[in-house]
Amino acid sequence: MRASQLYAPTLRESPAEAELLSHKLMFRAGLIRKAAGGMYTYLPLAWRTMKKIMQIIREEMDAAGGQELMMPITQPAEIWHESGRWAVYGPEMMRLKDRHGRDFCLGPTHEEMITTLVRGEVKSYKQLPLMLYQIQNKYRDEIRPRFGLMRSREFVMKDLYSFDKDTDGMNVSYQKMYDAYTNIFTRCGLKFRAVEADNGAIGGGHSHEFTVLAPSGESNIAYCESCDYAASDEKAELKIIHAEAEEMKPLEKVSTPDAHTIELVKNYLGVPIEKTIKAVAFQDDDGGLILAFVRGDHEVNEIKVLNATGALHLHMAEESAITAAGGSAGFMSPIGISDSAKIVVDATVMEMYNAVAGANEVDAHFINVNPKRDFDAEKIIVADIRMVQEGDPCPHCGAALKMTRGIEVGQVFTLGSKYSKSLNATFLDEGGRETYFEMGCYGIGVGRTMAAAIEQNNDADGIIWTRAIAPFEVVVVPVNAKDSAQLEYAEKIYAELKKSGVDVLLDDRKERAGVKFKDCDLIGYPVRATVSPKTLDSGSVEVKVRRSGEVFNFNRADCIGGILSLLENL
Repeated sequence: MRASQLYAPTLRESPAEAELLSHKLMFRAGLIRKAAGGMYTYLPLAWRTMKKIMQIIREEMDAAGGQELMMPITQPAEIWHESGRWAVYGPEMMRLKDRHGRDFCLGPTHEEMITTLVRGEVKSYKQLPLMLYQIQNKYRDEIRPRFGLMRSREFVMKDLYSFDKDTDGMNVSYQKMYDAYTNIFTRCGLKFRAVEADNGAIGGGHSHEFTVLAPSGESNIAYCESCDYAASDEKAELKIIHAEAEEMKPLEKVSTPDAHTIELVKNYLGVPIEKTIKAVAFQDDDGGLILAFVRGDHEVNEIKVLNATGALHLHMAEESAITAAGGSAGFMSPIGISDSAKIVVDATVMEMYNAVAGANEVDAHFINVNPKRDFDAEKIIVADIRMVQEGDPCPHCGAALKMTRGIEVGQVFTLGSKYSKSLNATFLDEGGRETYFEMGCYGIGVGRTMAAAIEQNNDADGIIWTRAIAPFEVVVVPVNAKDSAQLEYAEKIYAELKKSGVDVLLDDRKERAGVKFKDCDLIGYPVRATVSPKTLDSGSVEVKVRRSGEVFNFNRADCIGGILSLLENL
């Protein structure tokens, strides 16, 4: 490819809307352009990288036993009604009607579609296991699309679905995909961790997120340096913290004027924050009140509250709902709350002694609250509902957990029979009995992987691609393409690199050398080979490695071998 023919409109300034570094660099390096909010055109450089990522994915999916197919993007509402998800998936689903008034959606995911396909074709255990995948666009109407390809409304995704005859088989398929994902992100040259995660709207059993480590990531990850435990902050298991036992004092109501926050209560009563109990009030989709209680220095984990209560979504509670249940905003506790509210208490709270909690009336708190004595055990749900913090003990080995940030690029799920049951997808087992498929679901965001690679690999000058997913591996730059001798010299190097199987670009533009070099660094080609009057006179080639900045001068006869040797380590 010649740069004079390449459509790669680079920019010197970033668009005002771009927030993340990857978003800015993809605009500036001529990789993407915005079509609408959360929708982007992939320009040739980006699409070359996307195709390389997709090729790595295909190779690993095929090696693990996957078979590629292509399903419709537009899905009929009937199959979503069958699974029960049409009404509950939420406003993220893009819905439409055809000319006959029939309901459809643009596929946010394909569990329903693949399950209805397989139920009509696979009738015997002898046809299992089965792993089917596709790479295609998905659509989710994000309430606030942002961060470029990180949170968009239209995106390219690989999704594979496994079908097995039993749980053991499902777990084998899960491990195959786990290993394949490890290979994919390793081959892409990314630093990542597989972390335990919540299944969210997909449902099902256990799950891992493959998360690229980057300071700008949306995901918070708790990990242990003493063992291999890692989990998203939404999923991280937490050990119960047992307070030192004390003699239980009588429950007493005290005045706490204007002390409507934990910080104000702590200061007014002069107690350690670890002795206070914090309340957070939610409402579910039906308007039901859910009250969550954690220790004053902890935060409520909404995902864990959802899992503990069975609610589909949570919203911050209206003050009228709190009052109707006998509570008072800023002064709440489980003591005296109406049976109409669901009360969820963190397991650590139940181990507190002589604590402080709201008295459910303005400007008043209880002191000497002993939850095991004072909370009605029949009215409360006790569960781990707090958010992990750095220093919490690892649930596996007890060492102090550390926190980092990352970008989720892939996730693997076990679904069990969640969808096969709701969609009545069965086969005949060895005994001739009708049995539900055991399923798994495995997704990779292709665009997110590209963006995450940029977030992890960049410097002040631009992108730094790994060889495996760079749009071009090498760029050959004649300093002055108007000089026929320089251009001819560069053309020969370019031709020899192509013959050697290198994905190479010749920058034959009639631009100043400084412009070319800046573009090379901005776009991030792993290796740059420069032809100048000096190298022409000496019969050499100057070769620069983008990542390290190292510069090598190879004799003309050795330059192809030298470049190939450098590429092996990039």
